[in-house]
Amino acid sequence: MASIPDPSSEPFRLGQLIYDRRYRSMTIQVFAFIMIMAFLWQLGWNTVQNLSALGKDFDFGFLGSRAGYDINQRLIEYSNDSTHGRAAIIGILNTLLVAFLGCILATIIGVIAGVLRLSKNWIVARLMTVYVEGFRNVPLLLWILVIFAVMTEATPQPRDFREGGDASMILFDSIAITNRGIFIPRPIWGEGSTLLVAVFFASLFAIWAFRRYARKKQEATGQILPVFWISTALFFVPSVIFYFILGGPVTLQLPELGGFNFTGGLQVRNSLIALWFALSLYTGAFIAEIVRSGILAVSRGQTEAAFALGLRPNRTMNLVILPQALRVIIPPLISQYLNLTKNSSLAIAVGYMDVRSTLGGITINQTGRELEGMLLLGVFYLVTSLIISGVMNVYNNAVKLKER
Repeated sequence: MASIPDPSSEPFRLGQLIYDRRYRSMTIQVFAFIMIMAFLWQLGWNTVQNLSALGKDFDFGFLGSRAGYDINQRLIEYSNDSTHGRAAIIGILNTLLVAFLGCILATIIGVIAGVLRLSKNWIVARLMTVYVEGFRNVPLLLWILVIFAVMTEATPQPRDFREGGDASMILFDSIAITNRGIFIPRPIWGEGSTLLVAVFFASLFAIWAFRRYARKKQEATGQILPVFWISTALFFVPSVIFYFILGGPVTLQLPELGGFNFTGGLQVRNSLIALWFALSLYTGAFIAEIVRSGILAVSRGQTEAAFALGLRPNRTMNLVILPQALRVIIPPLISQYLNLTKNSSLAIAVGYMDVRSTLGGITINQTGRELEGMLLLGVFYLVTSLIISGVMNVYNNAVKLKER
């Protein structure tokens, strides 16, 4: 009886890289990689040569030179004597700030609107439909300009807050809404504030640990713990107790009207508010459709079974429908977070100084380093997008259906 020869025992021949399907795919991938790297090297070399012919070099030394321009909205110290690198960091922080706030608010708006679109109340469902279709089908730039115009034209001037004026501060005279922005109290960190902040973060960790314990206990025994009330108590009670024990280490500096504008406190400019609200409402409309589709993807039998067991509608939504819908919602939600972050580059339309306005705008115009500036700008958006995708993919793996 003839035996079948074992291919792995044959001596390796160079022709196998092409004709043997065990090696062919690897050969093609290596060849494609080499060709791509060669193309990128050729592109870079030609760019450097062309710059050299124009009397320019490829150098990032401009980041250490004096910027010479002011930035109206900043999270860390900065002056016009700071470097272009410092200005770029200010722009990056401003971009991350509006992206972070926008993702949070857009998620809240999207989840609420998506659930209400499925409401049996005809008026509520139709109002949410008008919101979703209205914001999805109008360009984002127009919404940014509209909200900015409302903030600057429909709000009072600082002089209107004088005695006898038509405007007044709200929340115990601590917040002033003006056409120059919203003035809010500024926290003053005193001795012992570090310990208070540590207690606050410990409370957040305790909330996470308790919610995880409550979920596991519910899955194991079916017992539902009062998660909301206990989480609320953990959020406020420890920080309040330690605040008084430490003698009030954090105080508030209230804004006061002085001269032609408010002094003290923190000024949140209308450009930030307009960009934040526009990004949140626009992206929230898309998230609402994602949430609605995710809920509709859950079989109606799941709802009927929950009602048959005596669960109330809100319990059914929180415990049965949304956990299953998350497996459908999370993947497209990642794309919306990425879109919101990249759409924040429209901030230049209302004068909000993000990284596109600083590094990709004024710095390039002053230094003439358009290639280096745009390269750094692209790397920033690429890294930010990869981080957002990575974090959301970790969460997606945590909520996806675990098979045996």
